[in-house]
Amino acid sequence: MTTNAQNQAKAVALISGGLDSMLAARVVKDQGVHVEGLNFFTGFCVEGHTHAIRNHDRKRPKRNNALWVAEQLGIKLHIIDVIEEYKDVVINPRHGYGANLNPCLDCKSFMVGKARQWMQAHGFDFIVTGEVVGQRPMSQRRETFPVVQRESGAGDLLLRPLCAKLQSPTAAERNGWVDRQSLYDFSGRSRKPQMALAAALGIEDYAQPAGGCCFLTDATYSRKLNDLWQSRGKKTYELDDIMLLKVGRHIRPRPHFKLIIARDAGETNYLQGYRHRFSHLTMTSHNGPLTLIEGDINESEMALAARIAARFGQGRDANRVTFDAVLGRGDPVPLCIQPLPSSEIPAQWYV
Repeated sequence: MTTNAQNQAKAVALISGGLDSMLAARVVKDQGVHVEGLNFFTGFCVEGHTHAIRNHDRKRPKRNNALWVAEQLGIKLHIIDVIEEYKDVVINPRHGYGANLNPCLDCKSFMVGKARQWMQAHGFDFIVTGEVVGQRPMSQRRETFPVVQRESGAGDLLLRPLCAKLQSPTAAERNGWVDRQSLYDFSGRSRKPQMALAAALGIEDYAQPAGGCCFLTDATYSRKLNDLWQSRGKKTYELDDIMLLKVGRHIRPRPHFKLIIARDAGETNYLQGYRHRFSHLTMTSHNGPLTLIEGDINESEMALAARIAARFGQGRDANRVTFDAVLGRGDPVPLCIQPLPSSEIPAQWYV
């Protein structure tokens, strides 16, 4: 036992920004435990990126939900960059993927393992997560809970307050750091018990209870990532790669190049920051989105890219549309083309 001088137990809670992790940390904190939060930045987080970029999401709160949860709970939050370490989890998951490219079981073991390292380095006593048995088909099942405990090295120092009564007592309960009778026995996919608990605790505002916090669970995003790997002939990525997969329409008319076409002014502004790294097209005759071109292309392929990009601006029905076209690191060159008919942009080009 590594409690502090005041004999107050100390727990580190994994905070995703969702309702479950918020409740789990609150339940333990309400028992007099000192709680601090951990949030791991993998690059695949949903909140705080696309919602802040796109115009149609302007009414949504522009906040990092993990930071917001920590503020509501009155606890310190430590945000840790694990981008490089996490690559192996995504590329080589020991337990495979879920419905998309989500390595959920490996991910949970990884994050609990990182929490265990942090706990030991900072003199904390146990780890808290918001897991509920039966809630997630891959990582939150009765038979996978022991896998996470074993592979993370956390063992029974891992407490899941929302379903603890359905599990064997953990170190936190046996040592009297928390009262088992004040924990819960939630199970299944329904979030109604969590929502009822939130109401009982006076928590009125929280992220969508059924919303995922990782792009890898999204079919469209996973398809784009798989397309990226196929185009490169290997499973690899950098942070900018996975950030760009979150933005714009992705159209691959040829195996060796892809268009990233902004969907609104917010995305155009965001993609401006990348234009010096890519060949790109800026519509000059009409209002239209910025288009980045990933891959090496020649002049005739640039013309094809412009004909496709013209379909997504206000000149889609015009006879001619002009662009400033930048090939590689060259200077802008005027390019006047006829928009490609929508019937000539096959569905399989859309990534």
